[in-house]
Amino acid sequence: MASIAQPTGLFDAATIAERWLSDYCGTRAHADVLCTARGVDRDAWRIVLEELAAVGGEALDDTRERAQRHAGDIGTGFRVAGEHAERPWPLSPVPLLIGADEWRHIETGVAQRAELLETIVADVYGPGRLVANGYLPATLVTGSAQFLRPMVGLAPPGGYHLHFYSVDLCRGPAGDWRVLGDGVRAPVGAGYALENRLSVARTLGGLQSRLNIERHAPFFAAFREGLAAVCRRAEPRIGLLTPGKWNASYAEQAHLARYLGFLLVEGADLTVLEDRLYVRTIAGLKRIDALWRRVDPRYLDPLAFDSTSQIGVAGLVDAMAAGNVVLSSSPGAGVVENAAINAFLPGLATRLTGETLRLPNVATWWCGGETQCDYVRENLDRMVIAPAFDDAPLGLPGGKPVLGSDLTPEERGILLADIERRPQDYVGQEVVRLSTMPVIAEDRLTPRPFTVRVFAARDAEGKWTVLPGGFARIGEHADVRAAVMGTGMWSADVCIHGAEAVAPVSLLPPTDSVHLRRNPGTLPSRVADNLFWLGRYLERGEALLSAVRVLLGHSIGADTGAALSPETLWRLIGLIVAAGAAPAPQSTRRAELTAFARTALEAESGQSVRMLNRRAREIGGVSRDRLAADMIKLLDAPFPTRGHMLERAGSLQRRYAALAGLSAEHMGRTDGWRFHDMGRRVERATTLAAAIRALGGESASADDLSTLLDLANSQISYRQRYLTGIARVPVIDLVALDPGNPRGLAFQVAAIGEHLAALPVLGDDGIAEAQQAQATALAAVIATTRAVEIDDTVLRDVEARLALVSNAVSRRYFLQGAEPLRAAGLTLA
Repeated sequence: MASIAQPTGLFDAATIAERWLSDYCGTRAHADVLCTARGVDRDAWRIVLEELAAVGGEALDDTRERAQRHAGDIGTGFRVAGEHAERPWPLSPVPLLIGADEWRHIETGVAQRAELLETIVADVYGPGRLVANGYLPATLVTGSAQFLRPMVGLAPPGGYHLHFYSVDLCRGPAGDWRVLGDGVRAPVGAGYALENRLSVARTLGGLQSRLNIERHAPFFAAFREGLAAVCRRAEPRIGLLTPGKWNASYAEQAHLARYLGFLLVEGADLTVLEDRLYVRTIAGLKRIDALWRRVDPRYLDPLAFDSTSQIGVAGLVDAMAAGNVVLSSSPGAGVVENAAINAFLPGLATRLTGETLRLPNVATWWCGGETQCDYVRENLDRMVIAPAFDDAPLGLPGGKPVLGSDLTPEERGILLADIERRPQDYVGQEVVRLSTMPVIAEDRLTPRPFTVRVFAARDAEGKWTVLPGGFARIGEHADVRAAVMGTGMWSADVCIHGAEAVAPVSLLPPTDSVHLRRNPGTLPSRVADNLFWLGRYLERGEALLSAVRVLLGHSIGADTGAALSPETLWRLIGLIVAAGAAPAPQSTRRAELTAFARTALEAESGQSVRMLNRRAREIGGVSRDRLAADMIKLLDAPFPTRGHMLERAGSLQRRYAALAGLSAEHMGRTDGWRFHDMGRRVERATTLAAAIRALGGESASADDLSTLLDLANSQISYRQRYLTGIARVPVIDLVALDPGNPRGLAFQVAAIGEHLAALPVLGDDGIAEAQQAQATALAAVIATTRAVEIDDTVLRDVEARLALVSNAVSRRYFLQGAEPLRAAGLTLA
């Protein structure tokens, strides 16, 4: 370990750190991890404080805000049930330190517990000896909503029920570690642990080298290799199955999928055909060999479990039974998650492994046993009372554990009556007291209780490997009772430090062993659909905003701010009304135009700019694994409310320009980019055709033509090209037919054709598919029409052809339902 920097002045980092240490531990109890640390552990904590001081000096709140900003840059967020908007991930910049020797004990205990749970699950769905021999009450199995009877007798592909496991640990006041709960169904938080590490590393850059902190990358690499090893194909395709954007940890799931190279898929993306699982992609159906699922197992397959499920995949269990898809973890594994089973795990560990648990449970008594139930009743005031299973019993209406000592006489009576009626629904547990760790609150270090979530995964050899660290949950209040702390208020990185240097391991394999590829991989149809419509909504919003700005007198020309003629105003109003943004005003008086523009800009209904932005934000929310963090930030930015209307419109215009720039300059020229850009081109062409039809007719005035140039962002181009003033035919030629004008109609049509020519097709006969044929026909109309021939009939034909192209793209690439599954030429890979 690096030596401690020596103080050289009153305000250097070492001096500040020593003062913080003295102030913090001067009045602390002996249960704090910092204040009880000795020797190298104490030195390690001092280094952390020095790094904090080096970043923000005395201003601890500044350091906390910096760490939070880094977490936001990474895109970390979570959603609370019932809320639509994501919240920023609450990160404390002060990591929890655990020495390597102490960690080895935790690591072996976690691996032992994971293997024990695997053995129990395998017996429950296999021979059933534990229940038959009386070692495990049948009620604990069949009474759990997570026991899935269709899985009985089904051997999972590869032989393992569990591939990924989480465990919540607590550290007692004396430094002993115990288990609070297990996670096997769909363990949440590994992505947050990874994001915490990235954020803290960016905030406290010197920690890694000074403390020899063990890295996360080898663990995730081992998990990826472990899943691949139990698949039948040598180069399997692996997906992360998400319930969708409303799931509380969707942001974490997107981050993990991107980091691990998994496809982020929803149930609607998948289909089972002849007992094999496929993902619907723009190139047809592609085989999926394994799913790391985050969907509740009861909703995985409507044919096997809950028939009302709308987020599952019909036939998925059949594909698993046939050995063609690996599910991590197997449906039904959650039967070992219930609190009641903790009362039996110590005995089962001895019986099944010949060893005691290295990480003991929190002491638990299941009320389904008469003796244990009597003990719980007699010691109610000294216990935590919790549901034995997932469902909330009548005596615990909220379904959450309660302290017996905190119950009112009425609540106590209701609880005892229901325990008498259904004792098997309850457990009693000891009241656990937690150690504390320092966090930053009100610009100073403050002790708060914490728990730690640790993760384990099977590697390529089937052995358990444990993530070195995890993430800490930190309580909001100083009360150190675990039942009071709940799920915590903040999170913190957990760093395992030691004397040995740590190799700079990356998740990526060595560069000389990587199989080079320039194809970024499979693009699911749903993702292509989202990217296409993200482009359309952004372009539609920008076009509407441009019309509103022109309406308010914000023209580009030398006569900026000059009033338009009433005829031109009504034509412009007609475009905005036709877009569904606002009802027409009664007149063109300034007050009514302003109110009309405000509705088109800010209304909470219809097709206003605000609503179009909201739709784009919703699409961005389900495309985190495909979009850059900067793009997500711009999409998530709140609608501007400060300044007058033109200022707000200007702020929105700059945001649209930034989004267009990011997509044009920072998105790789992948199929995903092509769909996004094609959406923009289709929408821009449609909007331009409508604008030309409204403002470019044979009787168009100078105001009409100038407004049309404004809407097409072509004022400067026109004035550079024509010095004699505005005339209809040159304006029409520039806006509609000039292939060199990037804001013109012809340019958009050409770009659509180029995208469709580059996208995959299903057939190999060389014959154009419907979407390509429609685009070619549209391009022919533009190429063979002269500016003097452009009239309402031609433009309506162009609009209709654009709609045909869009519909053909949708039918071909955005597969919906089961109808296309057996289409001729369907690609299966």
